Amino acid sequence: MNTNSQNTYTEDQLSKLILDAAFKVHTRTGPGVLETVYEVILAYGLRKQGLQVQRQVPIRIQYDELVFDEGFRADLLVEDKVIVELKSVEKLIPVHSKQVLTQLRLSGRHLGLLINFGEVHLKNGIERIVNGLTEDRPRSFGGKLLSIFASLASFV
Repeated sequence: MNTNSQNTYTEDQLSKLILDAAFKVHTRTGPGVLETVYEVILAYGLRKQGLQVQRQVPIRIQYDELVFDEGFRADLLVEDKVIVELKSVEKLIPVHSKQVLTQLRLSGRHLGLLINFGEVHLKNGIERIVNGLTEDRPRSFGGKLLSIFASLASFV
């Protein structure tokens, strides 16, 4: 079990841990399970690693003097840094990543992962969404996923 306390991981380190756990979940369950099932299992797997994970975290929206305490809900919030939005659909569409970017902006966080467990090959259903990280980083993993797959080969 990991004993690192909150805020010792960078967003990039957390994203690798989250994706490793997501690949394990997808390998064991496959596509086609309800989104909430993936959410519960992924949260469980991340907590087993010693990470702080919150489910269905409300994100406040303010418009002039109107305040909506629950304008959005993040599926998972890991170590109070990374928003994880889970889908179980045939294909991601552009509005899915726009929703994650909006959640990041409203919450003041910098990294979001959009993971579609509905894909036959999970690598095709992952988007990395950034909001003002200090380094110039791509929105999509592209070639970086190949190195993740190489490290996961031992699990299969």
